[in-house]
Amino acid sequence: MTIRSVSRNNRRKSFEVRLASKQLAFPYAKTDPLPTTDDPVVRQFVDPELGREGFTYVLRSGRTGTVHVEQVLEYNQDPRHMRDLLLYRLTLEAQKRIASSLLAKREIIRRLETSPAQLYRILDQTNYAKSVDQVLALLQVLDCDVDLVVRAKTA
Repeated sequence: MTIRSVSRNNRRKSFEVRLASKQLAFPYAKTDPLPTTDDPVVRQFVDPELGREGFTYVLRSGRTGTVHVEQVLEYNQDPRHMRDLLLYRLTLEAQKRIASSLLAKREIIRRLETSPAQLYRILDQTNYAKSVDQVLALLQVLDCDVDLVVRAKTA
């Protein structure tokens, strides 16, 4: 996901990050180095060296910091990003379970009622077009129980 523009809001002590479909805030407190009143941000820009997937800021002292779009999305708990993160973690777990499973891939494919190509798409951690259901079905075939735990955030 690329960043279209970035500006600073010193009142809110945050960067305003404009994406294709929305604008999100990212607080100074989550950056490193941390801007202060003695060492404020004097410049910020979408960084072409990051493929426009991040921005760089410069403090008065000359120190620089970089923030990736993933950090902004995670801080703002973007639902699509959180879904993709869950899908990524489940896929990595499925890959580990398949590597240690005694079941033949043909048997896994048969039990999933799918094709070999589809199994490899499910196992591709960069494929976000698949559904969480498909990965859960694969984990079920691999004799795994998946529990979803919802808990209050810790400070």
